[in-house]
Amino acid sequence: MERCSIYSMRTAVDTLMVLEVLLPCVAVIVILMWLMQLSNKSTVYSTLLFFTSIMSLLISPRLWPPKCLEILKVVFFTNSGTEANELALMIARLYTGCQDIISLRNAYHGNAAGTMGATAQSIWKFNVIQSGVHHALNPDPYRGVFGSDGEMYAKDVQDIIDYGTSGHVAGFISEAIQGVGGIIEMAPDYLPAAYKSVKKVGGLCIADEVQVGFGRTGSHFWGFEAQGVVPDIVTMAKGIGNGIPLGAVVTTPEIAEVLTRRCYFNTFGGNPLCTAAGLAVLKVIEKENLQENALVVGSHLKKRLTELKDKYEIIGDVRGRGLMLGVELVTDRQRKTPAKAETLHIMDQMKDLGVLVGKGGFYGNVFRITPPLCFTKEDADFLVDAMDYSMSKM
Repeated sequence: MERCSIYSMRTAVDTLMVLEVLLPCVAVIVILMWLMQLSNKSTVYSTLLFFTSIMSLLISPRLWPPKCLEILKVVFFTNSGTEANELALMIARLYTGCQDIISLRNAYHGNAAGTMGATAQSIWKFNVIQSGVHHALNPDPYRGVFGSDGEMYAKDVQDIIDYGTSGHVAGFISEAIQGVGGIIEMAPDYLPAAYKSVKKVGGLCIADEVQVGFGRTGSHFWGFEAQGVVPDIVTMAKGIGNGIPLGAVVTTPEIAEVLTRRCYFNTFGGNPLCTAAGLAVLKVIEKENLQENALVVGSHLKKRLTELKDKYEIIGDVRGRGLMLGVELVTDRQRKTPAKAETLHIMDQMKDLGVLVGKGGFYGNVFRITPPLCFTKEDADFLVDAMDYSMSKM
């Protein structure tokens, strides 16, 4: 297989980008906004213009299913996914008066004090106080104890409430597809059962859409939609800014009201430069039908990767949706022994061939295939061919 130069690399690694590059239409907006900051009058004008525009778009019918649109009407802007999740956890604790948060094992929600507690992989957790978080069984269809039975996993959420708390919780936070955790799509029917247990005791349900949101799954704009649930709070970042530091928390007016009890602000959250870029990105996603592209190209890519699994014993599982796919490598399919060294070797071989692919999962043996949403079938074929070639040389 012919090698590529570093300048023609195809990247399949970063959920940060939904567009392959900073498109001219986005770049022009960002540059204009920067120039407008030179005038105080134009700064005030541009802040109002772009802040209200992106806020209106973020809560518009074009992005949300009807049941969500009825209640999710307030947006708080932040600079990152960690900040968004930190704010969501604080809001849940303030609203309910409880401190207990339920997260999932193998989850990643950020690297600040509260989000590090909700994160459940030791490699991402420093030895600092992380109290008030309980980690439920991960509804992992591949390695989980209950296979694809989502309702059985959800019973552990109820058990945590019954045996690990006062009987009340602040909230439950989850990713519809765990990104850092190895592209693990939760078992069917898990979220409806888990949400029911949490809401029954007054807790709030938080959907972390930082990696999976903005059409990446193809089938839906938001990952949680695949489970048919309505969260109380939705957090987002990464794709919303396409590399620009921008995050957001979307919730109901009633829940958002808790922040009026004190003075809350975020110095750079919702600044005109970043919100202008975010607005432009959202328009490009819609105009260029990138969600549809994620569905079509992602389905093609998953099919080809599944065919590769039939060819090589080292591939234990191919999973995910749209352009958020995972390929787990094992040395023994029966025992599911993680192929850690082999994963690193194949990654290096693919890099030499012109494909950048990331890895994740608790054991570091899962290829995280999360390319820009403008990824083409040609790009997908090149990726699979590079992986095929690299595996054939093992």
